[in-house]
Amino acid sequence: MASLFSRIREGLAKTAQQIRERLGTVEDAEALAADAPAAAAGGAPVAGRAVTVDTLEALEDALLTADVGLTATERIVEAVKADRQGTLRDRVGRVMRAILTDVKPAPAIATRPHVVLIVGVNGTGKTTTVGKLANQLKCEGHSVMVCAADTFRAAAVEQLAVWAERADVDLVRAQTGSDPAAVTFDAVTAAKARGRDIVLVDTAGRLHTRANLMAELDKIRRVVGREVPGAPHDVLLVLDATVGQNGLVQAREFMAASGASGIVLTKLDGTAKGGVAVAIAHDLKLPIRYIGVGEGIDDLLPFDAAAYVDALFTEKW
Repeated sequence: MASLFSRIREGLAKTAQQIRERLGTVEDAEALAADAPAAAAGGAPVAGRAVTVDTLEALEDALLTADVGLTATERIVEAVKADRQGTLRDRVGRVMRAILTDVKPAPAIATRPHVVLIVGVNGTGKTTTVGKLANQLKCEGHSVMVCAADTFRAAAVEQLAVWAERADVDLVRAQTGSDPAAVTFDAVTAAKARGRDIVLVDTAGRLHTRANLMAELDKIRRVVGREVPGAPHDVLLVLDATVGQNGLVQAREFMAASGASGIVLTKLDGTAKGGVAVAIAHDLKLPIRYIGVGEGIDDLLPFDAAAYVDALFTEKW
């Protein structure tokens, strides 16, 4: 099987290609200008050279086009101006890693069952993410149960049933139109009885502007909290990477309504807006926990900040 780095690099190929196209020519010209005096004298290339205005403008353009976001881009550009160590890629990489790791850590699985709500708007790949995550966690050695709390769409329940079978994990479901909080309560009760480690709750897709649906999430939180101390222990917001900066608006609202504690960034392989991961970490201090890089059951990967940055900048611009 391909390494985690190579799979992340493949998923970020479109974003990396766009950055290279926008920045490569400028950096090559700067490198030649920096090395020319030393080469003429027969010496080593000049180190610690300041970055020119043209390069900073090209860097800003490349980052904004990749949906890194205005505030994160400004921080990166200022850091690159002040940093004299290494190449432009080295400098950008250092500050990106700092941004991506300056977030809250994932909550430890200290209580069993560990209850995880999966939330998000329609069309982000939420239900398939639940199935893939169930498989991921099972491969890590956890016993997993999934709960079909999207009782409004029969198709969602059937879709989750297929994924649960593929991942070979327990599924708790109810009739279409049932109370989502009641279904979640049943799942948590069953998980306790069966000694399961983790319960993944697939909630209905909802727009962050729909107050009644957001209130429903709050009801689910209250119900599971009465059954298992501290539950839900984790709330993962599924965002579609292809929407770029619009995902930040969704994230802010879901943080307020559901207490989102981490992000699953899906469809990363289908967009050149993969820089939105930096924007999320910088603006919201939310960790990117998993990324989706394909349709297969193994195509949900744990997010690795170092691998993410290396995937963007390893190839020559």
